[in-house]
Amino acid sequence: MGNKYGYNGAGGSHGGYGGGGMQNLMKQAQQMQQKLQEAQQELEELTVVGSASGGLVEVTANGKKVILSVVVKPEACDPDDVEMLEDLILAAINDAYQKAQAEEDRLMAPFGAMKGLM
Repeated sequence: MGNKYGYNGAGGSHGGYGGGGMQNLMKQAQQMQQKLQEAQQELEELTVVGSASGGLVEVTANGKKVILSVVVKPEACDPDDVEMLEDLILAAINDAYQKAQAEEDRLMAPFGAMKGLM
């Protein structure tokens, strides 16, 4: 028996979310959350190497854009041109950052609508 609107309080299919519909929606949300956590973990474990001047300076970063190491080859070190070394380091950092961003974009693409919520 329902009320005069046909609703009996048993969670029918009103609005498309009644009964199993709501359970399916919750299950999908949990699956998406799990996949998002897996993608974020993959970004933390991912490493990218940015380089400048043919590898004279290399910067390693993870997918979260945290710099893990900087390697400068001795031939990049000219005491009379410190600015060049600084520029090479900056270029290598930016290269690593761009690579990490590309990987983040690739891994997070399925969650595009949720990006503002993270």
